[in-house]
Amino acid sequence: MAKMNKGQIGVTTENIFPVIKQFLYSDHEIFLRELVANAVDASQKMKALAASGDFKGELGTIDVHVELDEKKKTLKIIDRGIGMTEEEVDKYINQIAFSSAGEFLEKYKDQIGSIIGHFGLGFYSAFMVSEKVTIETLSWKEGAKAVKWSCDGSPEYEMGACDKTDRGTVITLYLDKDSEEYAEKGRIEGLLNKYCKFMPVPVVFGDKTINTLEPIWSKAPSELKEEDYMKFYRELYPMKEEPLFYIHLNVDYPFNLTGVLYFPKIKERMAIEKHNIQLYCNQMFVTDHVDNIVPDFLTLLHGVIDSPDIPLNVSRSYLQSDANVKKISTYITKKVSDRLEEIFKEQRETFEQKWDNLKLFIEYGMLSDEKFCERALNFALFKNTDGKYFSFEDYRKAIETEQTDKEKKVVYLYATDVEAQYPFIEAAKNKGYDVLLMDCELDAHFVNLLEQKLKDARFARVDSDAVDNLIVKEEKVKLEMAEDERYDLENLFKAVLPAGNDYYVTGDNLGEDAAPILITRNEFMRRYREMSALGGGMNFYGELPEAFNITVNMQNPLVAKVMAAKQEGVAPQAPLPAEAPSDASDAEKQQAREAREAVRKAHRADVEAFAKDNEILHQITDLALLANGLLKGKALADFIARSQKVVTDAYLK
Repeated sequence: MAKMNKGQIGVTTENIFPVIKQFLYSDHEIFLRELVANAVDASQKMKALAASGDFKGELGTIDVHVELDEKKKTLKIIDRGIGMTEEEVDKYINQIAFSSAGEFLEKYKDQIGSIIGHFGLGFYSAFMVSEKVTIETLSWKEGAKAVKWSCDGSPEYEMGACDKTDRGTVITLYLDKDSEEYAEKGRIEGLLNKYCKFMPVPVVFGDKTINTLEPIWSKAPSELKEEDYMKFYRELYPMKEEPLFYIHLNVDYPFNLTGVLYFPKIKERMAIEKHNIQLYCNQMFVTDHVDNIVPDFLTLLHGVIDSPDIPLNVSRSYLQSDANVKKISTYITKKVSDRLEEIFKEQRETFEQKWDNLKLFIEYGMLSDEKFCERALNFALFKNTDGKYFSFEDYRKAIETEQTDKEKKVVYLYATDVEAQYPFIEAAKNKGYDVLLMDCELDAHFVNLLEQKLKDARFARVDSDAVDNLIVKEEKVKLEMAEDERYDLENLFKAVLPAGNDYYVTGDNLGEDAAPILITRNEFMRRYREMSALGGGMNFYGELPEAFNITVNMQNPLVAKVMAAKQEGVAPQAPLPAEAPSDASDAEKQQAREAREAVRKAHRADVEAFAKDNEILHQITDLALLANGLLKGKALADFIARSQKVVTDAYLK
């Protein structure tokens, strides 16, 4: 065997390898990615030399082979690329110019991705899993001699001649005891499938070529047909439904980026999947967590992006501050916007057919990305309760004549559940109004956004008030009621309403044919409760009790009958004792307040006793509760029994 020369790797720290293991690479499995990538690079360079005429010999096959010996616990990465001379081994392997590990970690903690590339540390990832690594290499250059390099993970190495006769490099890893999982065939094949299935040079493991799929993103869009994109999607996601649309990314200035992104069908709203975009660097898989590279809403998409301008091993803070990453993020957002607007303009019918699957994605994007929002205002759609679709501009033109209030604001009425809110929707339609369907989980947030983005616009849920109060076109004459009457009305209905909620009882003239009681929820409070619930927490609004507006229709005959019965059955409230004079003592003032409250309490008890015995009051209140899904448990059972009695009395007696 040829004499081996000993030396020390050019590192002034005592041992660089713990730094490599613990800091440069947190995920040990990527050692295989790094080594295969180096082999592919060397092979690509060899092809380029042959194509340019600089290499005039026989190129032969340039496959990269990965060989595993499970018994000996060794792993080999073999290529027929450009190889290295002794001088090149010394330059690229032996000379790692660090001042010290401590200074290195402090100085480059946020720029580690570029440092790895700059110092060629990809090879040294081999020491994360190996107790010893050898390199046998022969350069393509005429007259070059084969070189063997060996290191046991310390700064010391041995280097000398070897008997390798074929151009290229063989790297042999002697796996350490902690890494014996990588001596299993299934583990290595899994890693190669994960990282190398789109490599531009054949990667062979055993008798199987790993990278048989052709990366369509490396082709020009003009070379591809619709079926090519769909076939590629099925290869990437064999268990998923066909996507809605796709976008081909292809840019070479001011950065390099290619890829294909797909809009998946979202079957169940909010049951969405992230982490289905695969990031590649020169066709080598890097990660499927691209949160810091594409805007958050775009992580709902599927597909691949490939860019050599995104560092492979980086901290989150590095990604967030890297100029190229920011440019790439902006570009992808623009391309997605361009594609959606193109389909909206050129394939409107198709766009409408797929809108229900796109809606969540579009709303999420508009809520989370200002630039996307501005673009999406041009192609986002409204859908009404009749199933018709409108652009924002077209819808405003359709409703502004009938649905402009006295404040000159266009009122957008909407429902969240056609079945549950059917009576309110019909009441609005009978007034000549149109009602949107906004049944997405994000809509509570989305209507807030639209009120900011659409000029002179207001959104109101169709069941948030009486139909005449939803779009007030002129000043309305308020129902005049004495204070004692309002007090009795409030206590009368609160006595038969379910406990645990806040009720605001008012009287109004809604017409003889209108329902006796209308139960609604304040638009502002309901909207913010829903927003709080969506966020998974309970903010100020979410912590408040449920609040309902109880509007009693004083013109309804049944209400009139109840009020007349109350007038006969409940004595008027006794006169209240006088309030204490201003110069009275605190004790005297407290005594006067208690005396007045005692009178109120006694009268309130009389009203409540009447209410509990009045069947009509119970029946009309329960009907209103039932219409709003608020009648439950014993109250529901009592209502059913009472209703059966009413029907029996009406038809059998």
